[in-house]
Amino acid sequence: MQRLLDIIFSVIAISILSPLFLIIIIILRLTGEGEIFYVQKRVGIGGNLFGVLKFATMVKNSPKMGTGFLTTKGDPRVLPVGRFLRKTKLNEFPQLFNILIGDMSFVGPRPQVPKHFDLYTDRVKEQLNKVRPGLTGVGSIVFRDEEGILEKNKNMTYDECYSQVIAPYKGELEIWYIKHRSVMLYILLIVLTVWIVIFPKSKLHMSLFKDLPPPPPTLVF
Repeated sequence: MQRLLDIIFSVIAISILSPLFLIIIIILRLTGEGEIFYVQKRVGIGGNLFGVLKFATMVKNSPKMGTGFLTTKGDPRVLPVGRFLRKTKLNEFPQLFNILIGDMSFVGPRPQVPKHFDLYTDRVKEQLNKVRPGLTGVGSIVFRDEEGILEKNKNMTYDECYSQVIAPYKGELEIWYIKHRSVMLYILLIVLTVWIVIFPKSKLHMSLFKDLPPPPPTLVF
């Protein structure tokens, strides 16, 4: 059922958003470095790698600069138009095509680059390999402002904060989703994602999902 909904929703979304896609493509071609799309290898279902598609928001070869795959608040590698696309999450919209072809689902654990996937425990990896990664999900909602969270936890380096605190907690959130996944939760998380984009400071997820794993005491949101 979820796969059927993914196909229906992605076809509808692509059809409706095509004019917006065209506008973004033209703007990206005329600004920054002229790059339109960015393809990054992520770990998908079965542990297989696939190319996640995004609108380009950063300078070329950015993973080889600065903080690597981690993007921080005010990151100088992010281009001016890219800041707007990232803030509004429009940069993620090309992943509708990943959903249509079956690499991803609308809802699921957020796909990670291999380096970050390897930070999960074997228990978490085993569960993640059973499901398609998602455009959104519980982990994506809780860590919707990951750049800001990294900035607030200045008692650690960015890499220490991510590897020792954020990644383990993300893993527990994704396990929670996998245990509770259903068509009802799928639809609820899509609606909640739209709500969060409109009201980014909302904590509605905490009221709706009272049994979510609690965040580690060392993590400042």
